[in-house]
Amino acid sequence: MVGLFEDPSSRPLADRLRPQTLDQVVGQDHLVGENGPVGRMVRAQRLASMILWGTPGCGKTTIARLLADVTDMHFEPLSAIFSGVADLRKIFEKARERKAMGQGTLLFIDEIHRFNRAQQDSFLPYMEDGTIVLVGATTENPSFELNAALLSRSQVMVLKRLDEKGMDDLLVRAEQEMGFELPLSDEARQSVIAMADGDGRYLLNMAEELFTLPPGDALDTGDLATVIQKRAPIYDKGQEGHYNLISALHKSLRGSDCDAALYWLARMLAGGEDPNYIARRLLRFAVEDIGLADPNAMSQALHAWQSFERLGSPEGELALAQAVIYLGTAPKSNAAYSAYKSSVRSAKETGSLSPPMHILNAPTKMMKDLGYGKDYAYDHDAQDGFSGQNYFPDNMPRHNFYQPVERGFEREVNKRLLYWDKLRQERQKS
Repeated sequence: MVGLFEDPSSRPLADRLRPQTLDQVVGQDHLVGENGPVGRMVRAQRLASMILWGTPGCGKTTIARLLADVTDMHFEPLSAIFSGVADLRKIFEKARERKAMGQGTLLFIDEIHRFNRAQQDSFLPYMEDGTIVLVGATTENPSFELNAALLSRSQVMVLKRLDEKGMDDLLVRAEQEMGFELPLSDEARQSVIAMADGDGRYLLNMAEELFTLPPGDALDTGDLATVIQKRAPIYDKGQEGHYNLISALHKSLRGSDCDAALYWLARMLAGGEDPNYIARRLLRFAVEDIGLADPNAMSQALHAWQSFERLGSPEGELALAQAVIYLGTAPKSNAAYSAYKSSVRSAKETGSLSPPMHILNAPTKMMKDLGYGKDYAYDHDAQDGFSGQNYFPDNMPRHNFYQPVERGFEREVNKRLLYWDKLRQERQKS
């Protein structure tokens, strides 16, 4: 509600775009739609206590407010972070008075999992006699965080994280509210949606910042990073020699020139470089540039570092030299490094997609009822010890992040991967 003298444009964009009816709620049709459980309650005007479980910014508070509006109940919001038993007693007393006058009370508890066991138990008698209808919101698994007694008197409603379409719908609404489009290229618009990671409130906060930019050409993804992210700090130019020499050592090892690498090692040690810094870089090189082409490279680098720590200088420097020779002459592969970078990029693009239901653990009855762990195939019981099930999120295509090279030990790893790919394709057809 806007005050008489309040300028609506002074309110945050996310607040101005808060849905006024349930059908305006984005991304939760499975709950608030005509055939959803909440939608059916509203049509029958018989609201049951419920726990809204979902990620931040998916509409939990909004749904609670709208439920109070459409059922003509008094809306009583409370945060579990800032409230205690004394606050609850006052609310229960006022709710009892309203009940006597013929009006119900919808008690909305944000972050309900923050209440301890005794506080949660205090709701029970008032829920049972109809003094309040409890709507709790939580980002945590109710099975772990809420009392069994409270759960038995409530329905758990699982809200979905907003998908790409829902997020784009929010941006369109924001543009309609502001009267002009966001200054973004198509790719930059997708980047903003990906950065919000299913959080509608965060998305609208970013959009509000972008709306304040002066008129100009549409921002691309590069421009976007300068607007909504801090630039990485620049190295002190006084340390240029330090970084030049470690770069020379690293690239000499990558080029399998152990003689040049030994030269740069000697240069750095003679210049007073900390040997522990060099040892750390050698371990990093073993992981990034050799990887599974020679799994022993990491052990050699780590043992050289440990040997230096025990021997000290100058004897321990020979251990570093030995590691340089081993790493320089080892077969090279950055396949593991590239696979990890690709997986990180994909993880950022897809956000917080849930694992497929069949590989989720189901330690509680509620989670089993929701389908957690259903139809999981135990690989050790399968033919060849390989079930071929999908372990990526549903609706996400399979990615082959790891592409081993035909060098060193990775040649053998590649044979296994090809064999499993063949089995997977055969068993998905059957």
